[in-house]
Amino acid sequence: MVNDVSNHELVPEHNILDEEDVEEVLDEYDIERTSLPKIKRKDPALPDDAEVGDVIEIVRDSRTTDKATVYRLVIE
Repeated sequence: MVNDVSNHELVPEHNILDEEDVEEVLDEYDIERTSLPKIKRKDPALPDDAEVGDVIEIVRDSRTTDKATVYRLVIE
């Protein structure tokens, strides 16, 4: 039996950003898409419809700021 780890309570929320939001993030941080930290397409926490080249927004609980948002580029 295979469990879907993306639904586990310890796995933070992973969302695929649309292109408009990706551009806003890249502009805000003044970086290129390829400069983002990477996440592998086969990572079990990714949404099923994530594709190579997508940018994922990960929202984690944080002890200091309530929520911490990070971004990852999906790679093969």
